[in-house]
Amino acid sequence: MGHVYTPGLKVTEYTRIAKKRILPLKGEVIAKVGDRVNPDDVIARTDMPGNVDQINIANLLGCDPEDMKYFMKVETGMPLEEGDLVAQNKGLLGTGLFKTSVKMPFKGSVESISEVTGNVLFRTVPVPIEVTAYIEGKVTEIIPDEGAIVETNATFIQGIFGIGGERFGEIVVLTEDPQGDLIEDMLDESLRGKIVVCGRKVTSGAFKKAMDVGIKAIVAGGVDDRDLRNILGYDIGVAITGSENVITAVVTTEGFGEIPMAQKTFDLLKKYQGRNASVNGATQIRAGVIRPEIVIAQPSPPEGFTEPLKSTLGLGIGSLVRVIRYPYFGLIGKVTALPPELMTLESESRARVLEVEFEDGNNAIVPRANVETIES
Repeated sequence: MGHVYTPGLKVTEYTRIAKKRILPLKGEVIAKVGDRVNPDDVIARTDMPGNVDQINIANLLGCDPEDMKYFMKVETGMPLEEGDLVAQNKGLLGTGLFKTSVKMPFKGSVESISEVTGNVLFRTVPVPIEVTAYIEGKVTEIIPDEGAIVETNATFIQGIFGIGGERFGEIVVLTEDPQGDLIEDMLDESLRGKIVVCGRKVTSGAFKKAMDVGIKAIVAGGVDDRDLRNILGYDIGVAITGSENVITAVVTTEGFGEIPMAQKTFDLLKKYQGRNASVNGATQIRAGVIRPEIVIAQPSPPEGFTEPLKSTLGLGIGSLVRVIRYPYFGLIGKVTALPPELMTLESESRARVLEVEFEDGNNAIVPRANVETIES
C-alpha cells in the first residue's frame, strides 16, 4: 500500500483560508462583498435578548390577579430604569397608609403582565453582540441576516490544544530556539498587547504574569496539565474550549508536557516576528474537531516560495508526521516505508504500521493509527 488516509494538521507558510463569521442569531450584516477588512472591523451585529425575572406582584400587593391592573404604573414594553415604580396599592383600607410599592429590580422593560397568575415578567436590556472579521482579508460572500465569509492568503499554523478565544496582535519571539521555556522574568509592560512565542513550555507563573501585563496570547510547544489547572482553577473537560475567562489566550503547537515546538513551526513564527497575527485558542477534540490556530495574513507569496505539490491520497512516503501516542509522543519525522502487511505489536494485537525517520536521525516502526500528518 503506497498511501493511506490519516488525520492531520496544517503548518504551511502560504495558503488560502476562508473564515465564516456568523452571528449567534439573526441581525444586521454591515460588511459588503469586496470590502477589505481588518481583524477588529465589525462584520455584523445584533442584540441578544436580556435575561428574564419574574415577580408575583398580585401577592405583594395583596390583591386578586384580575384587579392588579388598577395598581400597575407601567405597561408591557415600557423601558424602565432600576428603581422605577412598577406598581403600588392604596394602602391600609384605602387611606394611603402603609402603601406597598414594587420597583423595577434592574434596567430593562416589562415583558408581560398576567391577570391570571398575577406574575409580571421583566427583561434586562438587550446585550449588543458584534462579530468582527478576525483576520485581515476580503469579504467574498454575504450570508443575509447572519454574517459573511472573509478570505485571505496567509501563513497558517494549527496547534494541538488551546484556551481563550480570538486575539490579534504583534508576534514577539522570546526564546532563541524551540527548547526555550517561557519564564516570568521574560515578561514586562513592553509586551502588552503582543502575541508572545516561546519554544517549549509555558508555566502557570509566566501565564499569570502575562495576564497581569496584558499579553494577548502565548504560543508554546506545550503546557503541563497541572499548570493549566492552576491557571484556570479547574480541570479542562472534553467539551470545546475557547470561552474561558482569561485575558491571555494560549495555543500549544505540540500538546501537553515539556515538548519542544517543531522546528518548522518555530522557524515560521520567528521569520514573521514583528508581523501581526490572529490567534484563536478554541479547541474541540471530539466529533467536529476544532484546532487552535495562528493566522498571519500574506498579501503576496513569500520571497522564494514555490507552491508544494498537493496529494489527495493522504499519507505517503516522505509525508511529515507527528506521533500522538507513547512511547514516541510528540516526535516529528518523515515516513520512509508503508509496509502493506499487518504486524504484531507489543500488545499482541495486529495492525498496519509505518516506518518513520525522526528529526534526530533515529528510526522507529509505529502503528499508523498513532500518527497524524503535518500538511505543508
